[in-house]
Amino acid sequence: MEYAARRNQKGAFEGFYKLIMRRNSVYVTFIIAGAFFGERAVDYGVHKLWESKNVGKRYEDISVLGQRPVEE
Repeated sequence: MEYAARRNQKGAFEGFYKLIMRRNSVYVTFIIAGAFFGERAVDYGVHKLWESKNVGKRYEDISVLGQRPVEE
């Protein structure tokens, strides 16, 4: 009896399947967009982590490097 009641409930995966995985074109687009935005998020996070761990060691942080003397 309990099994029959659970079969009639819709789970999260069934909703995900109906929304994303029913058509191949939508599924492939979801995967490609997820990979693109996931890569951007990881790149941003690693970049910020690297910058926070290397404060004072970067080229931009050293005041005498990269500056040309002003010619008058």
